[in-house]
Amino acid sequence: MIWLFVYSTVRLESFDDNHVSYMHSLLNIITLPFIGETELSTSLLLVFFICLLAVVGFEFVNGFHDTANAVATVIYTKALKPVYAIPWSGFWNFLGVFLGGVTVAMGILKLVPLDALMTLPVSVGACLVLSVLLASIIWNLGTWYLGIPCSSSHTMIGAMIGAGLAFTWYYGGSGVNWDKAGEIGSSLILSPIIGFGAAALLMLFLKHVVKSTALFHIPKGENDRPPILIRLLLITTCTLVSFFHGSNDGQKGVGLFMLILIAFLPARFAVNHTIPNANVLTALNQTEQVLTQISVVSNNQKVELNMLTAAVDKAKISLAAKNEKDVAKTYSYRKQIESVIKDTRKVIKDEQIKLKPEDKTTLIAAITELEHVTDFAPVWVIAIISLSLGLGTMIGWKRIVVTIGEKIGNEHLNYAQGATSEIIAASTIGLSTGFGLPVSTTHVLSSGIAGAMVASGGKGNLNNKTLKSIALAWVLTLPVAIILALLLFMLFHLFI
Repeated sequence: MIWLFVYSTVRLESFDDNHVSYMHSLLNIITLPFIGETELSTSLLLVFFICLLAVVGFEFVNGFHDTANAVATVIYTKALKPVYAIPWSGFWNFLGVFLGGVTVAMGILKLVPLDALMTLPVSVGACLVLSVLLASIIWNLGTWYLGIPCSSSHTMIGAMIGAGLAFTWYYGGSGVNWDKAGEIGSSLILSPIIGFGAAALLMLFLKHVVKSTALFHIPKGENDRPPILIRLLLITTCTLVSFFHGSNDGQKGVGLFMLILIAFLPARFAVNHTIPNANVLTALNQTEQVLTQISVVSNNQKVELNMLTAAVDKAKISLAAKNEKDVAKTYSYRKQIESVIKDTRKVIKDEQIKLKPEDKTTLIAAITELEHVTDFAPVWVIAIISLSLGLGTMIGWKRIVVTIGEKIGNEHLNYAQGATSEIIAASTIGLSTGFGLPVSTTHVLSSGIAGAMVASGGKGNLNNKTLKSIALAWVLTLPVAIILALLLFMLFHLFI
């Protein structure tokens, strides 16, 4: 695919005018219903289209790579047959993306230098986007083929760091938001530890308090199905994991899709032009009004308030000048709105600045309204990612399911182990989504199953060979994704 892209882009130069015009028209017709007419050259429009296909491919692969975790327990406890479990999980993944908001997606976007990309040629953004997407897809497909549960989240974040480092090498500045990377990294590292410990504790509780023989039964044979109540429990936990997987992992695809749109069409997608100017102006005026009512504070606090006042004034100017077709004005508008949000948060958090409860509420409401300008994704983007993830869930699931269901432990999953691991996974992923942090479904669920297995029969109940393969993949994912994306950025930089 990489060489096809490079070859196609380079070969455009040798086409005659009729061929180029035809291709440009064709690509415009394909993208017109979503983004309207573009001002991109034919070669960049082709790269743009390939990027869109790549992000859909990434989310599709994510579907059968990661979502297999959600259905493994219901399939191996005989609660649902695969023919029913896979479409059911795909449907709830679809809903998870569609209803999950964009908080995690925006957190992903903040890893890369968006502001710098808007001031550089579109080709730079193309290099960054393609290197992230292709590095993620290559590693995900490789680990899926080997049947190793591996985190798409780690892969994607590693790829973004690698592309960011290459960006820094070529263009200077800070290509990676290390504060955000540290925050996301902590979430990804802690979540499997929490999953293991919480699942072990819940399993011990069930083992010593509930003491239900039926709950700890290991199904044998095709017709050995759980009792109706246990079956409903397992289906419910599968549903919750699927939904929260969509609301968390699906948002990563939304974030990547928005990165493409902002990189190629910054004037149109760097801010949400559907938010009425009157709403933004009201939020700015409300912020300004609160500032005038704050009583005497120290010199340090006065500096903070003066910074916010200046930011509000600049935001009003950029609001009046913004233009959907002007990159520089759109960039200025986004930057000033972000500055107001950042400075307002500082004022709210500063305990020495005495704010009345109603004034604090007003500032929080103003921030929320202004965030709609910078943190957004069009409905059609969410719909495309939802559909890709849902369809991906229904294809290629078996390799990972076999590993989860049969190879983590030395014995077949029993009902309690399946329910325990999925309850913990759903809870952890749901809470992470609420806090806007990406988390690995694969890591949480695999760790949960391992914790439940240990609580059932000690360390000897784990399959060391499988665990070593999973651990090796987990350790290698970040450095391999970083190196892959860095090398791909350098390769694409030669041709685009």
